[in-house]
Amino acid sequence: MTAAADVVCQIVAGELEAAVVTRTPELIAFLDHRPVFKGHVLIAPLAHVETALELPRELMTPLLVLAQRVARAQADVLGAHGTFMAVNNVVSQSVPHLHLHVVPRRRKDGLRGFFWPRTRYAEGEAARMAADLGAALD
Repeated sequence: MTAAADVVCQIVAGELEAAVVTRTPELIAFLDHRPVFKGHVLIAPLAHVETALELPRELMTPLLVLAQRVARAQADVLGAHGTFMAVNNVVSQSVPHLHLHVVPRRRKDGLRGFFWPRTRYAEGEAARMAADLGAALD
């Protein structure tokens, strides 16, 4: 798949709509359109980077710092007790653009193992949640 056909590159270019939580000069964070739990954020480099093996070292710290900020915002805004953070690398990587999942978790939320049912947002709910999480980033 070319970078032009990549969903994340399309979101970065403004060609595909997404509920953007924040954007830095290097990264974009937006809500997963089929979240494990509502508030599930994907963080990706603006530049096309296909896998974690190709991520430039200079983006590693900014990526994790933004993940930490998103996790804190999920706790503040959503009442999350914690988070699950993951990067699929080739296997189970549904989009060929590196992205870090930051999934809000609650004790006894029913998530077991790696079979995760997905949900959907109601009309307008994703935009409101992205704005709330973006506003809560410290």
